[in-house]
Amino acid sequence: MRSDGILGNREGKGRKWLRRRERWLVVLGVILHAVYMLSIFDIYFKSPIVHGVDPVTPRFAAPAKRLVLLVADGLRADKFFEPDTEGNYRAPFLRSIIQTQGRWGVSHARPPTESRPGHVAIIAGFYEDPSAVTKGWKANPVEFDSVFNRSRHTISFGSPDIVPIFCGALQHTTWDTYPHDFEDFATDASFLDMWSLDKFQSLLNRSKEDPKLKELLQMDNLVVFLHLLGCDSNGHAHRPYSSIYLNNVKVVDHVAESVYNLVEDYFKDNRTAYIFTADHGMSDKGSHGDGHPSNTDTPLVAWGAGVKYPRPISSSNHSNCGFRFVDDHVHDTPTPVEWGLHEIERVDVNQADIAPLMSTLIGLPCPVNSVGSLPLDYINISKADEVEAVLSNTKEILNQFLRKSYIKQSNSLYFKPFKPLSHYSSILDKIEGLISAIDYDAAMDLSKNLRSLALQGLHYFQTYDWLMLMSVITLGYVGWMIYLVLHVLQSYTSLPGNTFGMEQAVQKNNRGKIYLYGSMVTGMLCLLLLLEHSPPLYHAYMMMTSFLWVQIISEYQFIRTLWKHLSGRRTSYIIKLLATTAVSVFILEFLVNSFTERKLYTWCFLIAGATASLYLFQSIPWRSSISIYVCIACWFLSLFTLMPAEIPDNNQLVVSSGVIIIIIGIIARWLDLHAGGRKYWQSICNCKFKSSKFSSLFYLQALLVALSSVMVYLSTVHRTEKHELLASHQLINWSVAGFSMVLPLFSENSLLSRLTSIFLGFAPPFLLLSIGYEAIFYAALALVLMAWILFENTLLNLNIVNKSSDSTKSVTNNLIHGFDNRSLQLSDVRIPLVFMVLFNVAFFGTGNFASIASFEISSVYRFITIFSPFLMAALLIFKLFIPFMLVICAFSAITKLNQVPRLGCYFLVILFSDVMTIHFFFLVRNTGSWMEIGNSISHFGIMSAQVVFVLLLFALTNTYTKDIHCNSEVPSIRKAN
Repeated sequence: MRSDGILGNREGKGRKWLRRRERWLVVLGVILHAVYMLSIFDIYFKSPIVHGVDPVTPRFAAPAKRLVLLVADGLRADKFFEPDTEGNYRAPFLRSIIQTQGRWGVSHARPPTESRPGHVAIIAGFYEDPSAVTKGWKANPVEFDSVFNRSRHTISFGSPDIVPIFCGALQHTTWDTYPHDFEDFATDASFLDMWSLDKFQSLLNRSKEDPKLKELLQMDNLVVFLHLLGCDSNGHAHRPYSSIYLNNVKVVDHVAESVYNLVEDYFKDNRTAYIFTADHGMSDKGSHGDGHPSNTDTPLVAWGAGVKYPRPISSSNHSNCGFRFVDDHVHDTPTPVEWGLHEIERVDVNQADIAPLMSTLIGLPCPVNSVGSLPLDYINISKADEVEAVLSNTKEILNQFLRKSYIKQSNSLYFKPFKPLSHYSSILDKIEGLISAIDYDAAMDLSKNLRSLALQGLHYFQTYDWLMLMSVITLGYVGWMIYLVLHVLQSYTSLPGNTFGMEQAVQKNNRGKIYLYGSMVTGMLCLLLLLEHSPPLYHAYMMMTSFLWVQIISEYQFIRTLWKHLSGRRTSYIIKLLATTAVSVFILEFLVNSFTERKLYTWCFLIAGATASLYLFQSIPWRSSISIYVCIACWFLSLFTLMPAEIPDNNQLVVSSGVIIIIIGIIARWLDLHAGGRKYWQSICNCKFKSSKFSSLFYLQALLVALSSVMVYLSTVHRTEKHELLASHQLINWSVAGFSMVLPLFSENSLLSRLTSIFLGFAPPFLLLSIGYEAIFYAALALVLMAWILFENTLLNLNIVNKSSDSTKSVTNNLIHGFDNRSLQLSDVRIPLVFMVLFNVAFFGTGNFASIASFEISSVYRFITIFSPFLMAALLIFKLFIPFMLVICAFSAITKLNQVPRLGCYFLVILFSDVMTIHFFFLVRNTGSWMEIGNSISHFGIMSAQVVFVLLLFALTNTYTKDIHCNSEVPSIRKAN
């Protein structure tokens, strides 16, 4: 048999060539997306740390001798300020401080709202780039300055995940942490806060018998830091509206009152300043990380030495925060009436402003990498000292700007300076002159203006290479998409080989020249980057983009003949091609918008269900229940994207879902055994094998689903009542989840039988990781996937009937490289497009939204309750992957059913994903509200990562689907041929 594929009849060589190229292209795609995904951090969020900056010694007397910093990890501002259901406020002590002794406001955190970046902002005064979320529980990988570094001595007690980051490498510090085992999400974690208090009280008591310790405590510039983890742990475990979390707010208030009384009784000098705040908030889902106000808004209360007393609010004294680095969200918003504080002046700050506030209170130089602006409305010092404090803050930020400017200028062949600060020295001289002339108001205004310019200058150098990098990355993505299209056309279509195989010797010779010239251009560009001392990733971006375009140019002969081929086609074909492209782009743009509006999927499946069922009803020549089933399945799935993103706990619903899954499995098993004789079922059923072995396997899988439902109930009830996870429950849950996923490998290889087994095999781990309606979504998704398979099977049978006269010729012409697959046709674009829709609804339908805080950590509590971030993250990601695996298994089954090349469709999926990726690339923001900034990063990251984890899931699901057998009618035509 002779193949008319692009390699003619050289089937053996063609097969090897294609496999080598596929492997190479897959590896290239993974590397390219991994590298390009990092580009947003170089473009928008470069690390702000610059070394070699000198500290600025303050020229004013410190108003306080020591500072106490209390950080309530994971404490939301609204839960702290609002009253409980009985009208009593949860933090009576701190509330009395706000009303009588100190100042208050909301501290606005910046994404990623995680513990490490939040504490870095509070203590060091700068915002780590969003990639710092990956370092959340590691020791500090980069040296940076902090208030603790500048202090004479720092005393710290708290979490082993936070305290060592700032105190582990310091000589002048006394610190201690509790064991990791204490962080058990099955218990009430408020005892962790009491542990920190007890440790501090014990240290004060010990100092009465230890002269050296007492002398140390009496030193100036002393900092006491207590990290209170209870609210964070209880928020994750029980949600922030639970009684346990809300009671923890009272515990935190008790700790603050106790510390205040201990310190005042011990020192008796009224020289202590107190700061109470939080590193981040907590979403209603019990998670954090993104820029939602529930995560970014945290309480701030300051009182003691050097802090102003409360003032009644009025239009004349309402503060205006002005320019805030890259944060344009609104500060000093109206205070909610239920807080009961609307008559007291509220002073909001950016989280990084707390570091210069603490430094000023105890007379320390600001941390050298701080970008915080000193909030004067908190500090009670003379007008002259206020000017000196702001000038010190300004000079420290200006020094960073000058250092960055110097580094960039010394490394740039063509340097573009920040013109507004070209005469900064004359501005400084003018400020000094105004201070000497005791014109403090003018000096203050000029200092603030200079500080604002310095912050803008820092932002300028943070994004200095913006245009170059944006251009390179955009060209890279476009080049990759063009190269993918060329590969698919060359390798998986029925375009005649004699058209595209012409002049191969001449083309090979020309390719060598193109590669040579391309290498020379790439080398020159990299040399320019080397001369400018650009980071290694800049070279990677440039080389990747150049490589792709060299590959595209080397295919100029193919592109030219392809253009001739298209030019010779009928107008109707061109219109069909353009219409397919337009529909594809519309669907992809729909998916882009679905990242911000989940409810779009409801309309999508309502319309898709009605349209598909109507088409089937008209196409099938006799009445069939398939069209009704397709409609009902799609409409049922459409309900889930109307559900709230915050999944409410519903143990009974999860247990009921297990029953529904077993019923679906029984129906599928019956159809597999009895429906194979029907025309539209014979391709996916297999009536030949009725082995008792396979029946026993089905019963075992159904039993495991039932057992997992029982364990969902038992584990949850016991953990709720006893605040612990029994080791026996934990062992059973792990065993059932692991064992059930192996069983589908031993099931029958007919399409319906194998997919039913996969559905039942992944149900136990998904049920054990579910807390609410997402368990029913698993069943609903499976029903829609079955509807997709039935729809494709019906189309296949209709096409065979309609084209039976020339089917032999069609099949013969469509063989590619001797594989048992036909070539891709324009109509096959629907398969990857439907896959994209289902793949995304598998994510959004389970209550997720495109955000870093989109995960219910309580989902893992039937497997583990002791805080283990990497294992918990792995379980959450695995839960996310299970619906994806169902979609990919159905996708693989459909490619086998239609006998289209699976990898060819995969490359089309990657192509469509990249159209969305480049859209999100231009939507990434570094200004606006923190929610907009964080979500824009999350959207781009999710789409970039999709290429990698879709490939990973393809490889995993291949072990389950590689031996699926379809009783298609097309092979019989081949045999006849």
